[in-house]
Amino acid sequence: MVKTSTLSLARISVKGVVQGVGFRPFIYQLATGHDLKGWVCNTSEDVKVEVEGESKDIDLFLLKIKEQAPPVSRIEEISVIRGNPVGYREFEIRHSVAEEGKYQLVSPDIATCPDCLREIFDPANRRYLYPFTNCTNCGPRFTIITDMLA
Repeated sequence: MVKTSTLSLARISVKGVVQGVGFRPFIYQLATGHDLKGWVCNTSEDVKVEVEGESKDIDLFLLKIKEQAPPVSRIEEISVIRGNPVGYREFEIRHSVAEEGKYQLVSPDIATCPDCLREIFDPANRRYLYPFTNCTNCGPRFTIITDMLA
């Protein structure tokens, strides 16, 4: 019996609070951890992801997007279109793309997280008493946004 390939491609759109919250690096780690190839990028409306690999790996990838998304993100909608693989050799984070007439949600400001507080109050840390310490899980969002792919 000849083994048939189960390689597949998925074009994914993730809408909600998914920008400025570490979503693209999260997608990158998840995809490379499942040996998926393709890309992720921000657009004016959503985060677009195109992955190819074994169908079972893509299914698990989609499940983990929902279950393990960054804590300050909020997924409102995920749409998936299946297709034929195109031969990607790696997974990459692409530059953001502006789309006229589209918009995205902006995360509210988030209180400083425990990890950043530890850094702020650790005399051995280079961020000791630095008042603007923040990471993708905390800090200003809405108050510092002046332009998001306008």
